[in-house]
Amino acid sequence: MITQNTPKVITQAHLEKALNYTEYVALTEQLLAENKTTGTNHADDLVEYTRMNLHRMRRGEKSAVLTDEMLETLQKVERKMVWVVITEAWCGDAAQNLPGIMKMADASPLIDLKLLLRDENLEVMDAYLTNGGRSIPKLIALDAETLEELGTWGPRPEAAQQLVMDAKAQNMDFKEMAEKLHGWYGKDRSRTLQQEFIPLLNAWTSVAETITENS
Repeated sequence: MITQNTPKVITQAHLEKALNYTEYVALTEQLLAENKTTGTNHADDLVEYTRMNLHRMRRGEKSAVLTDEMLETLQKVERKMVWVVITEAWCGDAAQNLPGIMKMADASPLIDLKLLLRDENLEVMDAYLTNGGRSIPKLIALDAETLEELGTWGPRPEAAQQLVMDAKAQNMDFKEMAEKLHGWYGKDRSRTLQQEFIPLLNAWTSVAETITENS
């Protein structure tokens, strides 16, 4: 989805306090050592979700392999972008998608990945709601020079989103839904994520070219 002519919600101040992927993982490990998670709610179940999510991220770092088509698409990026992802360590969808997003960003010297914690940045989160909810992860692609928005993605691949919507329609309990969702992620290994990002990247690159022409 391309969003144009919208106020610049994300400022340089937000980017300066954002984390890179390595820092985010290190923060998660540090908090877990203290039996905590990100945010202010350190309930046992959220801490346990965070512990599982750390394993999911480590597994995703190994299993997510960029396709030739994705690598070719990344080579077309000619103007610096910033990918801002709103996230929290207790979020299972974030844990499943961040490794793939990180690998895509790392494969291009022109893409800078920044992670913002949702509950510390609600003014940003509330500008990017999904069906009225604070769903994460949410990625906002920005032109690095102007901070103009190029487009957004999230909170999960469309197939995973449909799985969740179907489960809710069937009044499936949370545990069963989570098992199905994470089973899907485990089999998919970020392939669907990459398929979705190829047309998005092409569109974002096109918008960035327009910014270059107008600057």
